Amino acid sequence: MKHISGRLCHIKVALACLVLTAAGSAMAQQKPGLPIIRQVKFKEDTTSIVAFGAKGDGITLNTESINKTISSVSEKGGGVVLIPSGLWLTGPIELKSNVNLHLKRDAILQFTADFNQYKLVEGNWEGQPAWRNQSPISGMNLENIAITGTGIIDGNGGAWRMVKKDKLTETQWKNLVASGGIVKADGKMWYPSEKTLKGSNTKNAGVIEAGKTAADYDDIKDFLRPNLLVLTGCKKILLEGVTFQNSPAWNLHPLLCEDLTLRNLQVKNPWFAQNGDGVDVESCKNVLIEGNTFDVGDDGICIKSGRDEAGRKRGIPTENVIVRNNVVYHAHGGFVIGSEMSGGAKNIWVYNCSFIGTDIGLRFKTTRGRGGVVENIYINNINMIDIPGEAILFDMYYAAVDPVPLAGEKREAIKTVTVPVTEATPQFRNFYIKDVVASGAEKAIFFRGLPEMNIKDIYLENVTIKAKKGIEIIEATGIFLKNINIIAENTSPLVMIQNGSNINISSLKYPDNSKLLFDVSGEKTKGVKIVATDVSKAKTAVVLGTGVAKKALEISK
Repeated sequence: MKHISGRLCHIKVALACLVLTAAGSAMAQQKPGLPIIRQVKFKEDTTSIVAFGAKGDGITLNTESINKTISSVSEKGGGVVLIPSGLWLTGPIELKSNVNLHLKRDAILQFTADFNQYKLVEGNWEGQPAWRNQSPISGMNLENIAITGTGIIDGNGGAWRMVKKDKLTETQWKNLVASGGIVKADGKMWYPSEKTLKGSNTKNAGVIEAGKTAADYDDIKDFLRPNLLVLTGCKKILLEGVTFQNSPAWNLHPLLCEDLTLRNLQVKNPWFAQNGDGVDVESCKNVLIEGNTFDVGDDGICIKSGRDEAGRKRGIPTENVIVRNNVVYHAHGGFVIGSEMSGGAKNIWVYNCSFIGTDIGLRFKTTRGRGGVVENIYINNINMIDIPGEAILFDMYYAAVDPVPLAGEKREAIKTVTVPVTEATPQFRNFYIKDVVASGAEKAIFFRGLPEMNIKDIYLENVTIKAKKGIEIIEATGIFLKNINIIAENTSPLVMIQNGSNINISSLKYPDNSKLLFDVSGEKTKGVKIVATDVSKAKTAVVLGTGVAKKALEISK
């Protein structure tokens, strides 16, 4: 009997160990398999746009020739439409099903600066239905489409964009003003036309209203800048090899699409380009973004799903997304979710990416009124250098301003108030971030949730960041930091926690003789646990603010 009892004891211990192991592997337990993205397939037939009268002389407007070629190939069952060597000037191009638009290496497809070539159409802007100028390249409800090759697609965005004076050198600003256009009364912004200026001063410019037609928006038409490429409701899409650059607004905007692959693209915009995002994947399913290089004026790789009530009413999340082996140079964020995420986002994998000089590295942003749930985000093997803002940021107080203030710019501090939870309350939860290295950032890690809806269940492991400032955790619940090494210049404090609960920090490494390790405040703060961390190397280990109970923080070996 003793022998049997001993065996039962061993079995119980083994089972207990299995339970502990399973609990400690929450990330692996919850991580679903990678999605499968269906790929395109085309007939081998190739038709050059020259066959329909196109001329690559940089002068001839080839809109009709290119669109006729695309339509003809599609009507015959599909194939390749070839853009050969040359400078091809054109107006808006409309893609068709089963067509691969292929650009030779020395082909430049440039869109005209003649705004009359772009009619106003009912589209979408920043997650809401809106009148916009027709996009240079567009397609709706298509299947099996591609843009491939190694040529260049140029949106002629400089003709459309307003420009902030503070983002140019003195010489650049003088040259821009001398080119024409209008300078705002305060001298801080340049506009290419009167219509652009009027649109900038119009509330909800372009938003679709019942009873109004395109003619009602003509006086602000120039302001309603198009995205370079917009694909809506399309299935099986490939964008590969080409350079997309100089967009009037966003570069690439797939909306309500399925089975989308972006591979080995160069996506470029001037760093000062207003709304010059790289790619904004909105309410799409099954997406692969791999091997691309972004250098743009706004967010680099961005996940969206509609804005506020319109996005919630659509109710379609962006889901099943793989982002891998990409490089992002200048951008407001390297990999971004939000702020228009009202339909939600889930099941997203980001790995083996490098961010070089992006304003923020990993950027997750939202605000009250959005609603939507962002969850099940898996990120690993991320490298960053020279980040002017935060290396990792979660912010539920997004205010539609540049992430890094310009010289002399003053911003008001956030006023914290608690409001009721409604369908318009956004949520961030279940993020798993592992193996991140950043050399040079203003701040290492920043969490700021809402009092009524904390950021929840965020897991960071094996993170090394060299930054001026350390970690801030505000209005967050269930934050797990393991093997975090923060090499901060300002260590007063290294970690600030305000109204945080269930904060678990394990194996934190920091500079010797740091002034203050943990600054803990807020009446709601509780369940802060520090383990496997030698706090004796800091001059002061902990400061508890007024109203924080001593039992709110526990330090153990």
